[in-house]
Amino acid sequence: MDIKPLENHNVFDLGSLNDLRQQAIGAKSGQESDEALKKAAQQFEAIFTQMLLKSMRQANEAFEDKESPLNSDSVKFFEEMHDQQLATELSSKGSLGLADLIVQQLSPNAPGYKPASVIRSDAELQTDKLLGKLKPKAPLVQPAQTAAVSLPKQDDNPKSESVFDSPKSFVEQVWDYAKAAAQKIGLDPEVMVAQAALETGWGKHVIKHPDGKSSNNLFNIKADRSWDGANAQKQTLEFEKGLPVKKQASFRAYESIKDSIDDFVNFLQANPRYEKALEKTSDSMSFLNELQRAGYATDPNYANKIKHVLERTDFKSMLGSIVSRGVN
Repeated sequence: MDIKPLENHNVFDLGSLNDLRQQAIGAKSGQESDEALKKAAQQFEAIFTQMLLKSMRQANEAFEDKESPLNSDSVKFFEEMHDQQLATELSSKGSLGLADLIVQQLSPNAPGYKPASVIRSDAELQTDKLLGKLKPKAPLVQPAQTAAVSLPKQDDNPKSESVFDSPKSFVEQVWDYAKAAAQKIGLDPEVMVAQAALETGWGKHVIKHPDGKSSNNLFNIKADRSWDGANAQKQTLEFEKGLPVKKQASFRAYESIKDSIDDFVNFLQANPRYEKALEKTSDSMSFLNELQRAGYATDPNYANKIKHVLERTDFKSMLGSIVSRGVN
């Protein structure tokens, strides 16, 4: 898809925002959707810059000569047009950097991306403390049938730290463990891989210990009171009474990505709040909606973001390549 450069827009281009919306909806790959996001962010920065320039001019009106010909309505009209175009030009060149910050927060592929579930409410700890008292439930539905996969042989519980140098390597290393864990609850393993990809930015932003060692926590599950294993500290943004507050939070740490994926399933099964989600595992979209409704993450678009990963052309291609290896 051809993403229209923002610098080609002008103050008379009233359909530019609609064009960006159509580009985002029609994006078929991660690269195209990222380009659409970047252009939308630049458009937002242009609007913000325009508002800034307008406020500056209004602040000077008190000191202007009301009788001056330079203070007429016609002059102000052309000044406003100039400011609109100037705001667009400044945004296209990244002058304020606001667009870059928006892309960094909203795109999982951008450096510094903060996973949605890291921004999570402390209210969830009220029920998480039950984990130490409850035993995992039996699967609520029959395991889904999935194609056999032939990947390089891995240990049952590998101790070495995984290195994800690309989305493809992330999917390949996670798939086998996700497939085995997803069968326990009758969930399509693609959903589990997509969620882990969103949470960690395809493995690039897994929480680390102070010494740089990975926590292997692919789902950003916090170390609640019932957790007696290792943990890793990270500064997060929590919501208290609707307001964001920075806190130092403790997250579970695992010896391997297999342990992380297995614990994710145990976490859902042992926590009553996710019971409805587990009842919907045969329908991936319903499962994700219920997971969000149960409060897994405070991001209102959490489920839709995972769905977007599932719909990405490159993600489907990676999964197809992996599954095809196991087809005789």
